[in-house]
Amino acid sequence: MYLHRKVDLELLKWKVESHRKPLLVRGARQVGKTKTIREFGKQFDNFLEINFEESPKLKALFSEDLSPAGICENIAAIYKSDIVPGKTLLFLDEIQECPQAIMSLRYFYEKMPGLHIIAAGSLLEFALSDLPTFGVGRIRSMFMYPLSFSEFLAGAGEQQVLQLARKGSANQPVNEAIHSKLIELTQKFICIGGMPEIVATYIETKNLNQCQQLLDDLVISIQADFSKYRKRIPVSRLKEVFQAAVFQAGQKFVFAKACIQANQNQVKEALQLLITAGLVFPVTHSSANGLPLGAGANPQKQKMIVFDTGIFQRMMGLKLSEFILSREFNAINKGSIAEQFVGLELLKSASCFQSPSLYYWHREARNSNAEVDYVISNQQNITPVEVKAGTKGAMQSLFLFLKEKKLQQGIRVSNENFLAYDNIVVYPLYAVENILNPSVQ
Repeated sequence: MYLHRKVDLELLKWKVESHRKPLLVRGARQVGKTKTIREFGKQFDNFLEINFEESPKLKALFSEDLSPAGICENIAAIYKSDIVPGKTLLFLDEIQECPQAIMSLRYFYEKMPGLHIIAAGSLLEFALSDLPTFGVGRIRSMFMYPLSFSEFLAGAGEQQVLQLARKGSANQPVNEAIHSKLIELTQKFICIGGMPEIVATYIETKNLNQCQQLLDDLVISIQADFSKYRKRIPVSRLKEVFQAAVFQAGQKFVFAKACIQANQNQVKEALQLLITAGLVFPVTHSSANGLPLGAGANPQKQKMIVFDTGIFQRMMGLKLSEFILSREFNAINKGSIAEQFVGLELLKSASCFQSPSLYYWHREARNSNAEVDYVISNQQNITPVEVKAGTKGAMQSLFLFLKEKKLQQGIRVSNENFLAYDNIVVYPLYAVENILNPSVQ
């Protein structure tokens, strides 16, 4: 089954753009890049797909002449199919296996702008870092992640409750019966994660145990791919650092605790590879004294979130029954999994043409240790976001941040319904998308 994605609409817009650039779709393995582009290919009279991993011999097409006309002539001859600008979609998959093909994209923009061409790859960042030049201004990048919660709801046939969640606000909370249903669906989504294969299996079978088995297979597959990242880093070290990112979730990442038989620089290099591969996202400390938040960032202080909550909970070994059956926020946030979910939803809510950064705020002072889970730029304002159970006493750090930065409003994300009091606006876990996209309300 095909699960519709938000990027589907962006692809349709790209199709009719007058000054269209070749599209480079980037993201971790198995997040749905290939299936999405194949589905989009149905919009064209002709769809041609080249997979450089499956057919390495086809790299020779790009080994000598990078002229788009010559490349298309050879591809057309091999596939016995005409390539007609405006009617053909040319898809170059696993393009990281052919750096010359990446370099050719800029020439398609310059010399054959009428042709729709999309490239995709899972370890593209490694290939791009090795290229002497990358067609800046001539190629457009699109970033894909595992499914968001709203994409999950749409795929599961829950469009009506999705629309009610999007309309919710402090002035118009969601009906309590709908709220309970949405919280239950959120818990299941956090448990299975957003990897398309797992989501499709759940929608078709409603079998959580089968989903857990598939997640175990996926963890093994991800770790097996570590050998492709960089030859000079042992696979065992990458596994240890990946596990450390899981078990240190919700706290500052400590290099000394990540890998016993490696020094800090070696751990840092392994961690950077995991970040580059899209398996781990850093949440960087920011002083949050002004915008952009990155101007006050301190890369020496970072927390890590894993790219998918389903993968995270399997590696953490969380008890499925306890997680699914409980309505207590602390149970749902065991291992900081709710905090992970919120961070991932913030990333997925951003434009697919941006690679956004996440920030948090932490102050260490005698008798005053304070931390805010996320600090975001929201409509040109700095907004603190706390992922907490619903009590005022649990939000001392949030109030301290607002007072110190002289800000008007903070956000709490919890199991509660939409709510507002003092200068705090409460969003339910299922409505993180509403925070950055008020237009959906």
